[in-house]
Amino acid sequence: NVIEPFLDEYRAGRTPSPCVHCNRTVKISHLVALADRFGATAVATGHYARIETDLSGGVRLLRGRDLEKDQSYFLFGVPSASLRRLRTPLGHLDKAAVRSEGRRLGIPNADKPDSQELCFVPDGDIRGFVERERGAQPAGDIVDAAGGVLGEHDGIAGFTVGQRRGLKLGGGPPRYVLRIVPDENRVVVGDEGDLAAPGLRARDVQWVHGRPSERFQASVRIRYRHEPAPAWVTPTDAGFDVEFDEPQRAVTPGQATVVYQHDEVVAGGFIEA
Repeated sequence: NVIEPFLDEYRAGRTPSPCVHCNRTVKISHLVALADRFGATAVATGHYARIETDLSGGVRLLRGRDLEKDQSYFLFGVPSASLRRLRTPLGHLDKAAVRSEGRRLGIPNADKPDSQELCFVPDGDIRGFVERERGAQPAGDIVDAAGGVLGEHDGIAGFTVGQRRGLKLGGGPPRYVLRIVPDENRVVVGDEGDLAAPGLRARDVQWVHGRPSERFQASVRIRYRHEPAPAWVTPTDAGFDVEFDEPQRAVTPGQATVVYQHDEVVAGGFIEA
């Protein structure tokens, strides 16, 4: 449910969101099933997000109070029935307060550094992991926007839109990955200004409270470390389209995108284009 889609996405020239897949298909669903086996009514997690229910039984998913650690982005795909069972006691706290409480209680990992790597790729070598699991990829061209060949890559897996380092193009002006073209086995690079995108198209979408019938204003997040940007969101049969008020840098196919109104999650999906 997590690693196979991760491998598929990188081989297809996209940048996956494995933590989103893990939360919606493995962590929460399995914990809720385990709670049923134990006769437990709820599941508590350490996510920095807030979950609230109203008098009618409806459930709301909100950003954590600590916006630097907010993890609502990873939870948009969790079904409402499972969200209703979750308790997120850290959602109203900031990380410093949680660490302080951990020290007071004598918890051994109270001061453990934050993890920055994928749990199943602890060395951070994504290209090496994909090759070990799926075999080496063929070399191909790194080209400019006009198709001129600038260099060669060792396989498209591991490249991501906005990447600057590791292109091995030698001197000259800074260049950034603009897009990956798997059918041609090419990585297209260009100036940083070329990374600005006016919008996106999302697929595999989940609406937390049902699909709206009309275009609406919201704020849209395009990656975990991205502050939601003002935009117009148009529901479509396949998902939703986004038009940003201001172009956004490095909109990346494969990454999760989440729609907010104020602090509340309205919907989420995966960037198709």
